[in-house]
Amino acid sequence: MDGTLDHVMMRVEDLEESLEWYQTHLDYEEKDRHEGDDFTIVYLGPEEMHEEGAMLELTHNEGESDLELGDAWGHIAVRVPEGELESYYEQLMDEGVDDYRDPESCGGSYAFVKDPDGHEVEIVQRDPDQGALWSLDHTMIRVEDADDALGFWTRKFEYEHTGRWESDTFANYFMKPEDAAPEAMAVELTYNYDGRSYDLGDAWGHLCVRIDDLHEDWEQLMVREAADYRDPESCDDMYAFTKDQDGHEIELLERDPDADSLFPF
Repeated sequence: MDGTLDHVMMRVEDLEESLEWYQTHLDYEEKDRHEGDDFTIVYLGPEEMHEEGAMLELTHNEGESDLELGDAWGHIAVRVPEGELESYYEQLMDEGVDDYRDPESCGGSYAFVKDPDGHEVEIVQRDPDQGALWSLDHTMIRVEDADDALGFWTRKFEYEHTGRWESDTFANYFMKPEDAAPEAMAVELTYNYDGRSYDLGDAWGHLCVRIDDLHEDWEQLMVREAADYRDPESCDDMYAFTKDQDGHEIELLERDPDADSLFPF
């Protein structure tokens, strides 16, 4: 199983507004697009993406409004070079992005903005060799049981710790496949110690994991007791979906690097 995170999907109410936001402020370019009968899917990412880099998938469903963010999904994080957080945050402010959580309010280590639908976008500092400017660094999801969540990603997808931070009230655990490139996106598991539960909402969609063989890897996940949510047959043998212990959806997708389109349909 490859296991690299391929993309994170979020739903948006106004596709053109969202595309303009990401293309203007994060210099993203459109990698591919699929027009369905009543929905549109667009893949975005930096121009200079590493082969293991992850994309952002924006999904717009016709007639859909009043999307609920919920709190089971936290944010996506994008990279800027070390030592340049303040200058890039000021650039975003000059471009008209709302001032949500500036570097000073975050101890000078990171910052946050929001996209037009309210999805939080963290800005983190990384060595430039760890990914292109504005490339996706991680996606944060909240979990109700840290042991269950760590066990899920370790057993089902063979992930390992790449970092952790623990405080008096919460802990963050960063997970990637073994031997993943520095440019690959991680999943951040956030566990709050107060026993709270979370609402998934509908403004976030799923994480997508690249696999080597859809049917063989699906069967392996079933052996590992992953949730049988949408098997390959129910998805016309083009992709499949499982869920983690908290209900976050995880798509499984074979990615053909020589294909004309990123979409399997």
